[in-house]
Amino acid sequence: MNWHHYIACFFAGVFLANAVPHFVHGISGNRFPTPFAHPPGKGLSSPTVNVVWALINLGGGYILFRVGRVSSGGGLALLTFFAGITVISIILSVRFAKKQSQ
Repeated sequence: MNWHHYIACFFAGVFLANAVPHFVHGISGNRFPTPFAHPPGKGLSSPTVNVVWALINLGGGYILFRVGRVSSGGGLALLTFFAGITVISIILSVRFAKKQSQ
């Protein structure tokens, strides 16, 4: 695999992990921050916007998953995919923990 496949693997993990909270909040009818809120990333978007944003993330993540050949690229591709999930999960947990304390 080429180096760009590993970048695709990493960002596939980022996009797919980011889809989860938006989808869950959206289908639960809860407002949640998105890049389209005012202010971006801090204000709350409607449940519908969250579902749409989740679907965009799912679509992008799926495309990157296929481009990165995560399922057939071997152990390093899979490790890179899970590294993307780990990085975005930790970053978002810290960010949203700060938001809850405000």
